[in-house]
This record gives sequence, C-alpha cells and structure tokens, in this order.
Amino acid sequence: MKEISIKDFDGIRIGQIENSDAGTGCTVFISSKGMRAGLDVRGGGPASRETLLLDPLMAAQEIHGIVLAGGSAFGLNAAGGVMKYLEEQGIGFDVGVTKVPLVVQSDIFDLIVGDAFTRPDEEMGYVAAKQAMENPNYRDGNYGVGCGCTVGKAAGIDRCIKTGIGSYAVEIGGLKIGAVVAVNAFGDIFDWKTGEQIAGPRVNKADTNNVQKFLNTSEILKQNTEVVENRFIENTTLGVIITNGKFNKPQLCKIAGMGHDGYARSIRPVHTSFDGDSIYAVSVGDFEADQEVVGTITAEVISEAITRAVKSAESAFGLNASKDI
Repeated sequence: MKEISIKDFDGIRIGQIENSDAGTGCTVFISSKGMRAGLDVRGGGPASRETLLLDPLMAAQEIHGIVLAGGSAFGLNAAGGVMKYLEEQGIGFDVGVTKVPLVVQSDIFDLIVGDAFTRPDEEMGYVAAKQAMENPNYRDGNYGVGCGCTVGKAAGIDRCIKTGIGSYAVEIGGLKIGAVVAVNAFGDIFDWKTGEQIAGPRVNKADTNNVQKFLNTSEILKQNTEVVENRFIENTTLGVIITNGKFNKPQLCKIAGMGHDGYARSIRPVHTSFDGDSIYAVSVGDFEADQEVVGTITAEVISEAITRAVKSAESAFGLNASKDI
C-alpha cells in the first residue's frame, strides 16, 4: 500500500475558496460525469442541503457536486452558486429544457472565529466550483472550509485550538482510497497511530510552554453531570471518502458508516448531539473491490486525514494551532 495524492483520482476535481479575514470558506467536489455517492450522519446537529438524495430509497443514482462550507445553516446558499456554474457548463440531470446539477452540502459552525455575518454564499460557491473545474487548488490547512475550523471548546472559546482541513490517500493493487476531512469537533483529537493527544482545550491560554498542553474534554464533562439544556451546536467534523472502487449507493452508505470508525479512533468524545458529524463516500471508478476491505482501509485513511488537518493548520484569529504550542 503506497501513499498517493488526493488529487490522483480521475473523475473528481476539488476547488477551494476562503475569506481569511472573516474566517470562513468552502471546499467543492465536482464530477462532471456524475459520481455515485452515499452518506452517513452520526452527529445530532447537521446543517445540510439535499442530502436526502443519498438515501438508498431515493431515485437519484449519481450526483454532480458536494459542498463543505462554513457559516452553519447560513452558508447553505453556497450550493446554489455551484449549481449555477454547473448548469452553465451543461452539467447535470437532463430534464429536457435544461440540465439540473444534483449538489449536496454540509456545513460547519465557524461563526465564532472571524466575522459572524460574513458567510459562504452563492458567489463563493460559484467561484469554488469554477476553481475546481478550471484550476483545482486543494490544499491541507486553513483553506476552504478549513479556514474557520477549531476544536477543544469545552473550556471556553478562548482556549480552543485552530485546526483545518486535511487529506490522505492510498493505492493498493490499483485500488485507490482517499479522504478529505474538515475537523471542527467538540472533542479532542488524538493521533490514531501513537495515541498522543494533539489538540484539545489549552491548559493555560497564556502559557505555551506548559508540559501538559491540553485538557481532556471527556474529563471536563465528567466534572459536571447535571443536564445542560439547549447546549448550542457549534461543532461538526465533515468528511468525503473518494474511491475508484465500483460501488452503488447502498454500498457507499455502508462504507461511509465504516469511515466513522476513523472518527471514533481520532476524536473523543465524538458523535455528540452538539456535533453534526457527517461522512460522504463517492465512487468515481469501476475497479472491482470488496466493500469490507474498502471500508476497513477507509477508517484508517479518515484517521490520518484528521491528524493532517490538525498538524497542517496555522495559528489564526488569535487562536494557536497545535504545532505552535
């Protein structure tokens, strides 16, 4: 098994745009010929658009775009810009009078990072889609939806850690499996290989040389077992699995579900009611592959993408990245 680039997949292109002053952005995945896709949502607070298309009972067998964006529910307008661009390019489901692009979207909550009133919109979605098609520009770190990602908010926003978007991909015998993950979790992040905590609430916001760098969110929660009413949902980790394996929608939903094992290895706690944790899985090839093998590898690929999202992030908005502590 060898590492490859997330850009080494035929049939899918990735574009990003961000507003670094406002602390928000979007990452767009485009397939001009259509891609088979599934989805598994485990968090209790997703902000999403058109994701019911990926229910195995729904008629659509392929989609043309996935948008991961900031802005919480306000940012869901970005998909409209992606649709506009794709329609102009003649990409979509043919309905006779035009072609309707099928575009799904999921958002993170990043309103606390920069300017709460600047969110991804149709214009941003249009530009990201154009970028994907004409000059794919995916990068790990504070880019696209990763611009406003943070983790470790259990001890207060002023102690959280700046994270971002990360990717990892592998090839084994012609089979390719990759993942892109935007890490904006409530829980702490652990390196899945070593078990080391690499992000979480800072022990002391004023002391970057403390031997113990991070508090443990699970332990913080145990200190107060009282019911918290109306806890605000300001988290969500979003992932997209890409494979050239030949799978249909129900199989891709299962692979996406197995990908959540990667979340569980790397994020603790995970899948809370105040996260919107979601994973898409897309098939952009016809390589004959076993579903269980791909699902197993996917969980590892997801975990490594999470690690890279943390380690590639840069300090911003007055928040330290893990590598600067």
